[in-house]
Amino acid sequence: MTGWRVGEISALALAVALFGADAVAQESLPDIDIGAPIAAATPAAAAARAEDAQKAKVRVEAASETVFSGQQVNAVPFARPGEALEIVPGLSVTQHSGEGKANQYFLRGFQLDHGTDFSLTLDGMPINMRTHGHGQGYADANFLIQELLSSVVGRKGPYYADKGDFSSAGSVDMQYIDKLDHGFFRATGGSFAYGRLLGAKSFEVNGGNLLTAIESSIYNGPWTRPDEMRKINSVLRWSRGTQEDGVSITAMAYANRWFSTDQIPSRAVYGGIMPLWGNVDSTDGGDASRFSLSARWSQTEGAHSSRVEAYAIRSTLDLYNNFTYFLSHPDLGDQFRQFDRRTVLGVNAQHAYKYELAGLPIESRIGLESRYDNIRLGLQDSWRRQPYDTITNSHVAEGSVGLWTDTTVRFTPWLRATGGVRFDYFAASVGSLQDPLSAPKDENGAPIWTGPWNSGSKSATMGSPKVGVVIGPFEQTELFLNFGEGLHSTDVRGTVTRLSPADGSSVATIPLLVKQRGAEIGVRTTRLLEGLESSVALWWLNNDSENQFEGDSGSTSFGRPSRRYGIEIINHYTPASWLRMEGSVSLSHARFRGVDQQQALAWIDLLSPDAIGYGTYVGNAPGNYIPDSPNIVAMGQIEVGEATGPFAALRYRYLGERPLTEDGAFKSPATGTLNLRAGYRFDNGWSIQADAFNVTNSRSDMITYGYGSLIPSDPLYGLCKAGVAPSNVCSVGVMGRHFKPMEPPAVRVSITGPLPF
Repeated sequence: MTGWRVGEISALALAVALFGADAVAQESLPDIDIGAPIAAATPAAAAARAEDAQKAKVRVEAASETVFSGQQVNAVPFARPGEALEIVPGLSVTQHSGEGKANQYFLRGFQLDHGTDFSLTLDGMPINMRTHGHGQGYADANFLIQELLSSVVGRKGPYYADKGDFSSAGSVDMQYIDKLDHGFFRATGGSFAYGRLLGAKSFEVNGGNLLTAIESSIYNGPWTRPDEMRKINSVLRWSRGTQEDGVSITAMAYANRWFSTDQIPSRAVYGGIMPLWGNVDSTDGGDASRFSLSARWSQTEGAHSSRVEAYAIRSTLDLYNNFTYFLSHPDLGDQFRQFDRRTVLGVNAQHAYKYELAGLPIESRIGLESRYDNIRLGLQDSWRRQPYDTITNSHVAEGSVGLWTDTTVRFTPWLRATGGVRFDYFAASVGSLQDPLSAPKDENGAPIWTGPWNSGSKSATMGSPKVGVVIGPFEQTELFLNFGEGLHSTDVRGTVTRLSPADGSSVATIPLLVKQRGAEIGVRTTRLLEGLESSVALWWLNNDSENQFEGDSGSTSFGRPSRRYGIEIINHYTPASWLRMEGSVSLSHARFRGVDQQQALAWIDLLSPDAIGYGTYVGNAPGNYIPDSPNIVAMGQIEVGEATGPFAALRYRYLGERPLTEDGAFKSPATGTLNLRAGYRFDNGWSIQADAFNVTNSRSDMITYGYGSLIPSDPLYGLCKAGVAPSNVCSVGVMGRHFKPMEPPAVRVSITGPLPF
């Protein structure tokens, strides 16, 4: 994107976001409606969803907490299911490796990879997968059917007793609808061989409602090697009663396969070696599946309310990626296979009780979260999807139990306080299945057999206090104060790994649980202008350690403590029933604490007389930047339309410049994208709409990384292959920016209508 376009559109987004930004949020008391009178993207279900949303109530406990209806989520255009989550202010969602792999998430100064420190749930089921074949907390949202969403609740910070693992940066809890008043179908076609069919309908069965939905989609993308994505997805839910007092049983099934164009080296593109839409390894890609069965029982009787959710999930994943090209294997290439097969069983239960003590209204809650994962996972070197070396192959059994409670006391009509505590217990065992015959070989042909030394068991407990105070409303304004401790679990393989699977060297184990602490002060108001809800929140978050197990290499990386802080501004403006505007800006500062001694030694080694001339020291100096941590995420959107007649929407997202290495030598460009929608709804239930993506033809990056790699056109490639260059230089390769480009402008047209039965 040209500089003037970035500046012009960024200024527009910031102006919308900062409009009326002296304060924050919901009118008077702490209960807010999650519905809003805006144009619906699914006309057949709009009335039912809007009615349910208006009835649902959520007590807001922090200035940064947001609640949206499914109608609001679907009112703006987005290119893939995971981008529906960007309704949460400050959250950016992108993709770097095909349409079936989990998205990359950015929030509050975190590059959250595929879900670390960012909890996702659907109908009480966790989407994050711990001790995963690709990355800790892997959260694949590609199975979402966004038209079925009834509500999306976004929370940030470790202030909530009912939120545990992976939730310290933020959490998004989604609910599907229980019933459609009218069945509908949707057919979509568009640029780069995109196609999607969706049908959904409810039936009355045995005194309840049976919701059915099935989706199928295909996509090639603009890449020289088409993605050839093929996805099928379905939902079947029987329910009776309401979310607060009723039961439901839900089955979901999802399968996907794809090829992927991963990030490519910028030096190859700008040097004319590779086209912008090209790739290094045309066989990269994967396949995934997810099947689940869940149940919910809830009851509200007088001052008591209870809810129990249980679930069983079976998921599989095979990934083939090549991010360093020919760095480790100059002849065959560096493609590797990651596999994950797991069964997840779990239950969530909570009970709330309202009472009075000394004349003060009080509500106490107590809850239980329990989960068990039975996992088979591993990492193999491969060539054109043919594995030949097994670096890791493990069976993992991991379970956890979390007990939590909180109590809210309303001291006066303008002052309430909440105190809570959470206790988590984790236990896991790792059994390595690697054998000497399949293990990789060293330069002498001896097997690097590390399995027996990388097995064992580990357990850990952690307590996390929480406290919050809400002062107000005064003049339709409330002040929020929050503090809490949280945690995230690490890949349990890293807690028992004593020998590096890559070379057999000795490595240190890491803890199973890592402590995090955070605080927030914010204000929400509706005082500034009729129809305007505004919020401002100042926050900080400390992480005791960013140790992690790297699924791409099978090794444990050293992680220092870190600190992040920032400010978030959110505005919702509804001046009329046919017009709604949203704007948000999230500014973050993220740094490591302490000194990275290991990186300092590696950098000094690259400064030796025989290595310095190759320039690999650039980007490898020790520093305190946290790689890929965003300093700004901004969003602005406008929606126009009534229940029938013409409608339109505009959405702009801005992701700021990011350091790609801890010394800041390489940086990503800022990314701005503008999407548009226009359509017409008929009063007989039919509608037609056109969505346009990246309409300004931004040539920025979808995602960017900074690291070393080798391709045959690099002079260093030949020197390393001939044994001329030093080994420490060849292990790093050519440092530089690796990126996946923003997809070019595209258009998709959808026709929606009632089912004829």
